[in-house]
Amino acid sequence: MASATEHREPKHREPRPCEPRPCEPRPCEPRSYEPKPSDVLERFLRYVQVDSQSDPDNESETPSTPAQHDMARVLGEELRALGCEDVVVDGHAYVTATVPASAGAEGLPALGLCAHIDSTVDAPAAGVRPHVVHYEGGDLVAGVIDGTEVSTSSDQVPDLGQFVGQDIVVSDGRTLLSADDKAGVAEICALVARLGDDPSLPHPTLKIAFVPDEEIGHGAALLDLDKFGAAWCYTVDGEALGEFNYETFNAAEATVRVRGVMVHPGSAKDVMVNAITVAGEFERLVPAFERPEHTEGREGFYHPIQVRGTASEVTLTYIVRDHDASRFEGRQQVLRDIAAFLNGRHGEGTVTVELREQYRNMSEAFGDCPFLIANALEAHREVGIEPKVVAVRGGTDGSQLSLRGLPCPNIATGGYNAHSVREFVPVRSLELTVDLLERLVGKFSVPQS
Repeated sequence: MASATEHREPKHREPRPCEPRPCEPRPCEPRSYEPKPSDVLERFLRYVQVDSQSDPDNESETPSTPAQHDMARVLGEELRALGCEDVVVDGHAYVTATVPASAGAEGLPALGLCAHIDSTVDAPAAGVRPHVVHYEGGDLVAGVIDGTEVSTSSDQVPDLGQFVGQDIVVSDGRTLLSADDKAGVAEICALVARLGDDPSLPHPTLKIAFVPDEEIGHGAALLDLDKFGAAWCYTVDGEALGEFNYETFNAAEATVRVRGVMVHPGSAKDVMVNAITVAGEFERLVPAFERPEHTEGREGFYHPIQVRGTASEVTLTYIVRDHDASRFEGRQQVLRDIAAFLNGRHGEGTVTVELREQYRNMSEAFGDCPFLIANALEAHREVGIEPKVVAVRGGTDGSQLSLRGLPCPNIATGGYNAHSVREFVPVRSLELTVDLLERLVGKFSVPQS
């Protein structure tokens, strides 16, 4: 990690430094209105308007995009204005800060809260224009693009009917909303503001971390855990309100390279090995029904995500996922076995497979601290949310942090349709998540056992 310069600020509240950009009228806005925003809503609407999409084609640099520096600077200013101590915005767009403990909890282990600042590349993410819809049933319309409604139906999101009569934040339909994970960022900052406004609320020392490039598998890799100083941590990076995660996929990326033998096609018989043809053979041998579109729950998969090349050389990229460690190893072996079979047919060295582990199932990390799970479940119930423990079909920064020695379950943000222009988050879910975090940190204001 590059050296960071620490900034110490007095504990006082300054005017918030980042005002929302005004939204120009959009075709959907007759269905929108302007409610008086709560603190978390006001923060969320501002944060999503700061571009911060990551770039998987530049993953050798951290952050992978200059825009993430802009988001990091905004959050550094926000945390200083909230009176946080030890605020650091480093050269890799990591933002860290300390919230001092409440009276009587100063000697207890510090608790971390973490969210990521980048947005996915799976949908357009530049120029996010959020607005609030008062949902009255039927399809939830984000916007009208070229005469076509961008909407979500209850068939697509069965929970939608729960939100009739509520305010819901959507984009204008041209971009994702970036609730993944700026909802988590806003909820953490709103919690910090609430604790500053009411010193009677109990909590241990809190260590805040906002990290870049989670969407491309980097996430908290450069977070110096000794310097961070938390004994335990929670990410705030889930989806539907009430979902709680302490199990994720095991994850690997597979790079398959196919090298052909090229000669003039007029004299190619028994000599040419066309890399495109062999790559097609490889793809057909990967189990067809063990793909994301055919799996759910605890079923793992192989997912081809990129193909590029020519008749001379082709590169295929897959991601491999499974919750079970032995099945995860077995899936990687299947890809090696396919390569060996094709090399036997076309010649040694025609196909190579390179596997890179991305993260592990974080459930391995909680044997010595079951209270992390118990406290979170209890905090949900105390604010009227019945928790639902879900094994994540993906990963969080907590996957990486847990296996590095910082146990880190995941709290939901309340969002839906992540990685889509139909992404949305109910306002009440944002607000309840802040209530949940308040109860949760309060449980760490006494010794844990």
